[in-house]
Amino acid sequence: MRTEPPGPHTAGERAAVILDAIEAHPQFGRLRTGTLAYAERWVTFTGFPLLAEWDVHVDAPGLFVEAVRTMAMRAAVFELTGDERLAELAVAGPVDEMVHALATQFAALSRLQADLVLMFVPSTGVRAGRFGYGWRTEDSDGYDLDGYTDRVYRASGWGEPPRRFWLGHIETRRSHLFTFGRQEDRRRAW
Repeated sequence: MRTEPPGPHTAGERAAVILDAIEAHPQFGRLRTGTLAYAERWVTFTGFPLLAEWDVHVDAPGLFVEAVRTMAMRAAVFELTGDERLAELAVAGPVDEMVHALATQFAALSRLQADLVLMFVPSTGVRAGRFGYGWRTEDSDGYDLDGYTDRVYRASGWGEPPRRFWLGHIETRRSHLFTFGRQEDRRRAW
């Protein structure tokens, strides 16, 4: 088992192959339909509401694409390292919420994993903290623009991550502070 993530180009190339296999699988339509139906019930105050003028019917299909790409990237990193903690790539809050909605489609995901001999890593239970998702280091609060996840994404041939959905930790923090006020004020209210 490796202790460092693979190079973005290596992970990206494998993620592109995995995504093609997922999309070609007979369960993909069921996965998409089930996830999009569940997205309406999966709204928390840490992900989807960060999107300006959020509309589940308009935004959910695009977020589903990003969630499946995330699962392909995570599966690639897991395959290359055997380490699910490394495979839980840092992602933006809105994308992370859709990954969780996707993960509720257990039967379809199980069939995909078995047929494609993959391991999907939706979450290890290790969170970055208040304002980020995935890895947290001394230098980062989680998902950051142009970080490792973005480099793998681009190396997969998918272009730039759509910034409507892929908000960095600084924008996430700003949105949380604007919406909910300072963290200390919330603690006192409880």
